[in-house]
Amino acid sequence: MPVSSGSPRVTIADVARKAGVSIATVSRVLNGTSKVADTTAERVRAAIAELHYVPRAAARGLASRRTNTIGLLLPEISGQFFPPLLRGIEAGARENGYHLLIYSTWDRRYLLDLPYPPLGEHNTDGLLVFTDSLRDEDLAHFRRTGFPVVLLYRSPPQSLPIPCITFENKAGARALVDHLIEVHGYRRIAFLSGPPGNEDSFWRELGYRESLEAHGLPYDPSLVAVGGFDEEEAAAAVARWLAEGLNVDAIFAGDDEAASGAIAALQQVDLRVPDDIAVVGFDDLVVSRYLNPPLTTVRVPIEQTGRVAVEQLIRLIRTGTADPLVLLPTQLVIRRSCGCMPDQQF
Repeated sequence: MPVSSGSPRVTIADVARKAGVSIATVSRVLNGTSKVADTTAERVRAAIAELHYVPRAAARGLASRRTNTIGLLLPEISGQFFPPLLRGIEAGARENGYHLLIYSTWDRRYLLDLPYPPLGEHNTDGLLVFTDSLRDEDLAHFRRTGFPVVLLYRSPPQSLPIPCITFENKAGARALVDHLIEVHGYRRIAFLSGPPGNEDSFWRELGYRESLEAHGLPYDPSLVAVGGFDEEEAAAAVARWLAEGLNVDAIFAGDDEAASGAIAALQQVDLRVPDDIAVVGFDDLVVSRYLNPPLTTVRVPIEQTGRVAVEQLIRLIRTGTADPLVLLPTQLVIRRSCGCMPDQQF
C-alpha cells in the first residue's frame, strides 16, 4: 500500500500555549526584534523544540509557491561510497527540474541545539535522509505535518509509515558466505561488522549467520569484530585477531573499504590473500577490482539507489503517495580474493 502524507501543521499559537506566553512574545523570540526575559525566551525555545515548530513565514512561502528544491541530509561525506550515490541523486533531481540542497550532519550535537532541522519545509519541497542523519522525533514531526520524506538505508521508526530505499543486504551476504563454504570449503569465516546500530550491517550479519546455520557451522562470537565500514578500523581489528592467534580461513569484511583494510593488515605480516586467508567485501566499489588481489564482493546499485530515492520523493511531493519499501537487488561478483581463478564460472 502506498505511503501518504498529510496532517495538521503546528502553528505559532500552539507554541504560545505550550510556553504560556502571547503570540507576540513568541514572534519576538523568533525574530529577535526586541528584548525578552531570558527565562521566558528559554521557555519559548523549549516549546519550539518540543513541538518541532517551523516559522509561519516559511510555511506561508511554501503554501504559495514551491522551492523546486529537494534536500539531502547525510553524515560526513567521505570514502568511496558517497560519490556514486550523490551522482545518482543529483542526476535524478536535475532531470526532474529540481535543485539539490545538501547538509552534512557530521556533528549531531549541533543538531540538538537547533529548534528545527536545518533542512525541511522552510527551504525544500521534500527531504532524503541517509541512515540516522535525523532524529526520530524530527521524522515524527515531518510525518505529522505531512512534509515529504524518503529514507535511505534505514527503516522508519516504529509506527511511522515513511518510505525507504535499501539493498537486499541479507540475500547478498548469504550468497557470498554460501560461496565461501560451498565452493572453497572454508569453515572458520570471520565477520567485520559495520558501525554499531547500522542497519545495513545488521542485515549482512544476519545473512552471514543464516549461511553458517544452513551449512551446520556454529556461530563463534570470537570470529566477529567491528570493522566500522572503515579501512583503518578494519585493519586494526584484523591486526588484533592476528596478535591473538585467531585461526580463520576467510574474512567477510562487511564492506569493500573494510576489506581493503583487512587485506593490508594481512599483507603487513606477510600473509597471502587468498592462499593463507581469503577476504571478501560488499558494495563493489570501483577500487575493488584494482586491489591486489582483486576483491570478491557483492555488487549493489549505489547510483541507481540515488535515482530511485529521488523518483520516490518527487512522487510523494506531487501525489502524496510513494512505495513504502523499495528493495534493490544485489549481485555476487567473483574475483581472486576468495580463491577463485579468473576463468572460473559460477
